[in-house]
Order: sequence, then C-alpha cells, then structure tokens
Amino acid sequence: MAALAALWQRGTELLGTQHAIMGGAMSWVSERNLVSAISNAGAFGVIAASSMPPELLDKEIKATQAMTQKPFGVNLILMHPQLEQLMDVCIANKVTHVVLAGGIPRGPQVEKLKAAGIKVIGFTPTVAIGKKLIKMGIDGIVIEGMEAGGHIGPVSTSVLAQEILPVLRDVPVFVAGGIGRGEAIIAYLEMGASGVQLGTRFVCANESIAHINFKNAFIKANARDAIPSVQYHPDFQVIPVRAINNKATEDFTRFQKETVEKVFSGQMDKDAGQLAIEHFWAGALRKAVIDGDVERGSLMAGQSVGMVQCMQSTQEIIDELVSQASLYLTK
Repeated sequence: MAALAALWQRGTELLGTQHAIMGGAMSWVSERNLVSAISNAGAFGVIAASSMPPELLDKEIKATQAMTQKPFGVNLILMHPQLEQLMDVCIANKVTHVVLAGGIPRGPQVEKLKAAGIKVIGFTPTVAIGKKLIKMGIDGIVIEGMEAGGHIGPVSTSVLAQEILPVLRDVPVFVAGGIGRGEAIIAYLEMGASGVQLGTRFVCANESIAHINFKNAFIKANARDAIPSVQYHPDFQVIPVRAINNKATEDFTRFQKETVEKVFSGQMDKDAGQLAIEHFWAGALRKAVIDGDVERGSLMAGQSVGMVQCMQSTQEIIDELVSQASLYLTK
C-alpha cells in the first residue's frame, strides 16, 4: 500500500482523496448516489452535469453534499449553452473541483473557477493542447483513449499514454479508457501518470441507479460487443460513440440515412440535420439507463465491459482495484 500511495501521491493530493481513482462522468449514471458512494469509498466521484439546467445541477450538488463529506467534482460540458451559469452554481456551492470536458476551455473560464478556489481539470488528446491547458493554469489533465465508452477519439489509451505522459510533467495526469483492473492502473502510474479515471466498472455498482436491464447487459457483454458508431455520410460529421451493439446501433445508421435524405431533398436545412444527428444518443441513453430499454436504448460502454462480471458495492470495486494494484507491486 505504501508503494502505491507513493506512485499516485500527486493525484491523491490534487483530489484530496485516499485513492487517485476518478469516477468517469456518465450521463444519467454519475449522479448523487454513485458519486457519493465513490467518494465515500476513498476515491473521487464526479457528477455528470451533461445537459442539466443550472437549477437541476444546484439540487444535484446539494444532494451529493448531503451524502458525503469527502471531495467530489462536477463535470461540465464546454458546449453547454448555460456554461457560465453552471460555473456560477459550482462556485456558489463551494464545489472543490470542476472537470471541463468536450473541448478546449477559454482562459477566462479557467481563471473564473480558479479565482473561486476551485481546482480545474481538463482533457487533452495531444501534447500541444495539454501544454496550452497548463499555460491557462489548469490543475490536472485527463487523457482518454478510444477504448472508453460514450463519445471517443481516434487514438488508443496506450498510445496516448506513451505520447503524453513522458512530456506533460507540470501537472498530475490521469489516464482513462479501457481500465478495468488494478494491474493496468500500476502500468500507467509507472509510466508517469498520477492517477486513473474509470467509468464502465462503476455502472454495475449497487449504488448506481442504472436500470437492472442495463446492468445485466453489461454483465453479459464482452469487450468485442462494445463497438463505435459509424458515420453514414462524409458531409455530416459524427463523433463516434462506443456502446454495446444492439438495435439502437442499427437505428442510428438508419436515422443518419433518413436525415441526410431530408436535407438533400430540401425538407430540412443542413444545420438542423447535423443537430438532429448529434442529439440522437442523448435520448437513446436515457431510454436504456433509466427506462431499461436495452434494445432501442444506447448501451454506452467501454471495452473494459468484459471485466464487469457481477454487481458489487462501490467499496468492493475500489477495494478490488487497490488490492490488485498493491499485489502486483509486491511481485
């Protein structure tokens, strides 16, 4: 345990936690129950603000604070139309950490949060963007490979780690994407990471409010079932989404085709068509996570889903990861 504590010390100091394990911000899943459970287990829960309006985020933060005295963060999507108001909500509630996702933040946004005493964490897909974030005053960075669930980039976790970890040393860097066991955590820590971020492993936690059908789909799935969505037409960009293959995957391809045909026939303008394609997954995810429709809903999952084999308490998941990591270090 002492060896592990030394390896991720920079990460635990930034997060204020016993373990430098961040919970991935998963829409509809990363809410008060799971977030507080992750933090109470010694790791770092993160609320997924997603498309929440400010008043809903305010309630979620307050509810989470009532369930844990430990540090937790809030993940804000940079393209949210009410981003400034969401930041104000975090400041008013004295949130300790904010994770800015879905793009490159502007300097004034980082400055505003830091002026309020908030630690700011951002995502980078490249060394150059990482250096830019550090110049802005960012406190920590997450690099996320294509093995992750949900919206993904084109580069694998192992390649990103090799590109970025030896270069970005000024702030703690957390590695995400495809991590399901403690041995993998050690591998990245020994490469220079200060911690990790996991999402898929926590979906089937007892405290997760995900529908039992959604959890069972994860337990039954293997790594090869979690596939990225396909772009139908080159003129209509699609950020790939990794999810367990089901009818929703086919529906998305069909929806893209129908939308493109409407645009080309003049029934819809291109901007509206692009927006409709981008919004497809938001409703489909809720349908699966909350309503339990695992056929037509989106089963967003990382490739580590094959390592999710049963329902466990969040504490058991954290303890298992830490035990695997510590045992590996003693070999």
